[in-house]
Amino acid sequence: YELARESACMATSPPIDEIHFSMEPDVETVPGPQTKRLLEQQKEIDSNAVAYPRRIPVALEEAKGATIRDVDGNTFLDFFAGIGVLNVGHSNPYVLEGVHEQLDKITHTVDFPTEARIEFIERLNDIAPDGLSGNSKVIFGGPSGSDAIEGSIKLAKHNTGRHGLLAFEGSYHGTTAGALSLTAGKAYKQGYGPLLADAVHVPFPNPSEPGPTGDVGAFCPAENCCQDGTCARALDAVQRKFEGPYGGHESPAGIWVEPIQGEGGVIVPPEGFLKGLRDIADDNDALLIFDEIQTGFGRTGKWFAAEHWDVTPDAITMAKGIGGSGLPIGAMMYHEQYDTCGPGGHVGTFRGNVPAFVGWTLAIEYIESHSLLDHATEVGMYIRSRFRELAEDVPEIIDIRGKGQFTGVEFEVDGEPSKSLVESIQRECYHRGVLVWYAGRHKSVIRLLPPLVLTQRQAEVGMDIITESIRDVLADHDR
Repeated sequence: YELARESACMATSPPIDEIHFSMEPDVETVPGPQTKRLLEQQKEIDSNAVAYPRRIPVALEEAKGATIRDVDGNTFLDFFAGIGVLNVGHSNPYVLEGVHEQLDKITHTVDFPTEARIEFIERLNDIAPDGLSGNSKVIFGGPSGSDAIEGSIKLAKHNTGRHGLLAFEGSYHGTTAGALSLTAGKAYKQGYGPLLADAVHVPFPNPSEPGPTGDVGAFCPAENCCQDGTCARALDAVQRKFEGPYGGHESPAGIWVEPIQGEGGVIVPPEGFLKGLRDIADDNDALLIFDEIQTGFGRTGKWFAAEHWDVTPDAITMAKGIGGSGLPIGAMMYHEQYDTCGPGGHVGTFRGNVPAFVGWTLAIEYIESHSLLDHATEVGMYIRSRFRELAEDVPEIIDIRGKGQFTGVEFEVDGEPSKSLVESIQRECYHRGVLVWYAGRHKSVIRLLPPLVLTQRQAEVGMDIITESIRDVLADHDR
């Protein structure tokens, strides 16, 4: 088996520099006439909830690797990859060959066993963080990340007998009823309440916000306090929700946290934060659940972001990149001690998406054979270095953060977060052929999530365009 696997990994072709349309964008006037026609048709018949074309007016035709081509023939560099879905790129030929082959055999199996399902779970176990590898179970429900979060809520409630939920300000966990209870953004919730009872949110360590000063070790349950004031404040707030006699709610069943907040602005926590959460969960018989829907599957240069801090959660929710080629699938991996549900304890019609199982397994092989975790780390460091270089004479950039191919750049104008500046930068990048997205509590962060297959050359070209766009937008703003 191992020899066969090694042989398969060696054979995963083509190399990453051959899977794109080009190394550079090629755009004329955008949006073009065919794009405008489709956008108008969509506006007439599609839901008012459609959001993405409002920010980036593009109608898609085809895509390869880290490049997208619209219906007018314009080619863009894609620096957000379906918001972290297409980690091995659009239409990766190695992945698609296996997916197409599977489509001819069987596609939907509910939870009957297939070779593809078993291999998917076994490979997931292979790359699981220490403490879960060899000691975990996997469950599938619906096809989205929200569905995975719903499963994690049930897991925590069922195993603790409690119903309270604890999440963080700035968090995003999805928009189904339970997941939306954990999501912090008020705009997502407006008009949809009431949601789950006793869902509370406490501060997340945020480098752009002030925190306590002086020796903060007394507020921190971690063994070795890192002396970050916002970290200590956050951990103290979590601990009080569990242990404070006037915390206002019953002790939560679990703690839900993104190891790196995505929608919140690519917020990377201080060194001791996740370890502190682990200690609090252990002390209070609560589950620690990492939402790795956006950060997992190599996005941060590790299979899971948890590995950066050597903290093992009780459960990990997954979606986005695990479909391999953009196929929808949600999953949760959890420690086997919490495998207490009976048959039918968590179900979903589409929990047997066999082509997605195949896509995941082949994507793992492609990542391993092309050392894409190391590649993502190196290229991501290059991208952030370019922003740091730019920030030396662009005071509007107040912070640059991230890991691997997950980067956030925060902007202020006159000391205030600037959503309008980020919108202008995003629009200018689009007109020059690079697609970027945004994030942050005030929508004042440029968020980059390019595919792991983004080449060094594409990173250089893309960053030339992005940095020039920032300079030109700021020059117009000053005028």
